Amino acid sequence: MNVVVVESPAKAKTINKYLGPGYKVLASFGHVRDLPAKDGSVLPDQDFEMLWEVDGASQKRMKDIADAVKSSDALFLATDPDREGEAISWHVLDLLNKKRVINGKPVKRVVFNAITKKAVLDAMADPRDIDVPLVDAYLARRALDYLVGFNLSPVLWRKLPGARSAGRVQSVALRLVCDRESEIERFISEEYWNLSAILKTPRGDEFEARLVSADGKRLQPRAIGNGDEAGRLKALLEGASYVVDTVEAKPVKRNPSPPFTTSTLQQAASSKLGFSASRTMQVAQKLYEGVDIGGETVGLITYMRTDGVQMAPEAIDAARAAIANQFGDRYLPEKARFYSTKAKNAQEAHEAIRPTDFDRVPDRIRKFLDDDQLRLYDLIWKRGIASQMASAEIERTTVEILADNAGKKAGLRAVGSVIRFDGFIAAYTDQKEDGEQSDDGEEGGRLPDINARENLAKQKVNSTQHFTEPPPRYSEASLIKKMEELGIGRPSTYAATLATLRDRDYVTIDKRKLLPQAKGRLVTAFLESFFTKYVEYDFTADLEEKLDRISAGELNWKDVLRDFWRDFFAQIEDTKELRVTNVLDALNDALAPLVFPKREDGSDPRICQVCGTGNLSLKLGKYGAFVGCSNYPECNYTRQLSSEGGAEAESNGLNEPKALGADPVTGEELTLRSGRFGPYIQRGDGKDAKRASLPRGWKPEDIDYEKAMALISLPRDIGKHPETGKMISSGIGRYGPFLLHDGGYANLESVEDVFTVGLNRAVTLIAERQSKAAGGKARGAAAALKELGEHPDGGGAITVRDGKYGPYVNWGKVNATLPKGTDPQAITVEEALALIAAKAGKSGSSTKKAPAKAKTAAAGAKATKTTAKPKAAAKKPAAKTAAKKKSAE
Repeated sequence: MNVVVVESPAKAKTINKYLGPGYKVLASFGHVRDLPAKDGSVLPDQDFEMLWEVDGASQKRMKDIADAVKSSDALFLATDPDREGEAISWHVLDLLNKKRVINGKPVKRVVFNAITKKAVLDAMADPRDIDVPLVDAYLARRALDYLVGFNLSPVLWRKLPGARSAGRVQSVALRLVCDRESEIERFISEEYWNLSAILKTPRGDEFEARLVSADGKRLQPRAIGNGDEAGRLKALLEGASYVVDTVEAKPVKRNPSPPFTTSTLQQAASSKLGFSASRTMQVAQKLYEGVDIGGETVGLITYMRTDGVQMAPEAIDAARAAIANQFGDRYLPEKARFYSTKAKNAQEAHEAIRPTDFDRVPDRIRKFLDDDQLRLYDLIWKRGIASQMASAEIERTTVEILADNAGKKAGLRAVGSVIRFDGFIAAYTDQKEDGEQSDDGEEGGRLPDINARENLAKQKVNSTQHFTEPPPRYSEASLIKKMEELGIGRPSTYAATLATLRDRDYVTIDKRKLLPQAKGRLVTAFLESFFTKYVEYDFTADLEEKLDRISAGELNWKDVLRDFWRDFFAQIEDTKELRVTNVLDALNDALAPLVFPKREDGSDPRICQVCGTGNLSLKLGKYGAFVGCSNYPECNYTRQLSSEGGAEAESNGLNEPKALGADPVTGEELTLRSGRFGPYIQRGDGKDAKRASLPRGWKPEDIDYEKAMALISLPRDIGKHPETGKMISSGIGRYGPFLLHDGGYANLESVEDVFTVGLNRAVTLIAERQSKAAGGKARGAAAALKELGEHPDGGGAITVRDGKYGPYVNWGKVNATLPKGTDPQAITVEEALALIAAKAGKSGSSTKKAPAKAKTAAAGAKATKTTAKPKAAAKKPAAKTAAKKKSAE
């Protein structure tokens, strides 16, 4: 019997069917050990020794693998075909060697790019050894990220309260977002005019031509800068006669794009499907691991973490056969297409993302997929097959027109294009990313029949005013594209990096655009001022290139670490003498548009408006930065540091409480105030005073007595439920406006609904919320947001649910709350098992209520960690309290 180790239980089940009874396939559930999230896990002074920790759940799984290997003939390590997969195999083998269960048994590494029977059997027939340089590259990357996170983050906590973490890739990605915001703030809009004429041919057909030259000079884009100039040129065109100078029809070929890589898939899924990067990878993982198609679990796509753009030869042959069969021979080019990547530092060791079978047309498997799976598979199938189709043939017609007004001449141009043969467009059409412009701005539709030297009749002259616009904010897709162009990060890191920026409250997403928050901009400004080198794009890309050279066996990984650590540690040491006043001075200058927004009256934005003599400056408090007056305590003006900036942020700074009236019941005064976290309503004074923050979108200047009373009186009783007799109330909570009834919650669409929703509507919303609960469970039961499958030890379903206090993982009677900021749709089986084990271990009552095997998991969570040299770790200074509570990238 041979043992095969894969990463996920879903793959284990499928692969066991392919291999048959002579094999036992076990899942590692991802990484089996990791660096503990505390200081001292990487030891630069001991040649970068790394102290690994095995959690309880992984110890149990490793015991099962070790027990199976003891009685096996051979071990096959079949984890994913990338750097992380190679590392997991290395970790598993290292732990098995420590347990002394290998005993000379053959150990082989196998990789397959798709979970199909042929791919798996071919891989098993062609095994190899573990790729040591690839593991070295993983170790170097893990050590670098750890050293940056656990040395730079404490500097932030000491010098910039409120900041949560910094990271090698995370901080550079954040800088991109913040730099774009600074560009937008510095942007000065300029006026320009466009002129065009509606002309008619002798045959009565109308078309539009735009002005491209005047006074013997070609007009550059946005060359007409004011209304006077536009008026002069419009008058010239109004009185001119028009004749066609030339008509040129030119055939143009448009070639298809290559199949998807990780980044281009994330970009296309964002633009076409509205998926976030993490959602795209989650759905792609399921398509890769396999879907039940008519009683057989089949992997539908190849491995989805890759920057390769070429398909395997057999896949190209299959695509060409499918093109001939489904589209016809006209759509099949004479030769197969071959692609090479243009991305910086890309490795093309793996195939592009493609369907495992091009005959598996999306419509044929529609009934086996959920909506998101079908949409993403359809995108991958169409892009894959289009990559091998014939070019689109387009006829582009350019018409040059002369306008003559009493000797004053101008030139106009009309451009049109017609698709003569759609080619690959029949399968897939590219879509421009948000904010991108067309290549030349001249593409148009079909033009009527126009002949050279014929006269044209003027119908109308259009003169339109425009203003230049700032560059658009990044979307997730365009940021990933930029990171790939610069060589920052790798395909497997993009989704996690973006998730970290959101979780740290460094950026928010508004209408699919990444908006940097004040906290994120402060961190970026601090790093640019005092750790410039480590947020430079070229430096980060160069480090990525070194990691790639390590994986190619060209560099020694510890040499790279030594070179990095020497300079980085010196920079960290230099900041110990850094005074907070130095930090604030640098941030005041770097973030002037944010900290000191321009005032409408043109006065100095750095002078306090209240006392008139004090200078405004950033101040650092326990919970972060705010703007305050230098004349404190005589002048107690403070203002929240708003990411929106501008006059609104200035007006939000209420120096003195604004009296709004008295509460008719308590007699206490209602006041509008401003604190470090924004404006709020307060009733009464002292420690017992009740406070309510203004909801998002409510402006201080719009708050009157009625609004203040409504807000301070929440929760609002709506009425008793006609069936239960229990009160229904509305309020505003951590997750937005809600209804509360009998311990159960239902969401409201807007803050205004909290104050206006009636009893009938409330009863309807509560009923709808209850009907969505999974499996028709009793009223008040939490809905299942996601099914994660059976527990590998004790059986029973593991689900992610939405509860009274937020999303949580459920197994039997064990409920484990998800950490703040965790996307419930992105939680993995491995993460869920760890949370369940930790929860079961903390509560005796929870353990008793859980399925029997929960006690085993809880016991495993308490097991002794595996380290290389515990004594060496003990010699290090005690980890800082903050470091234990925070995680680094």
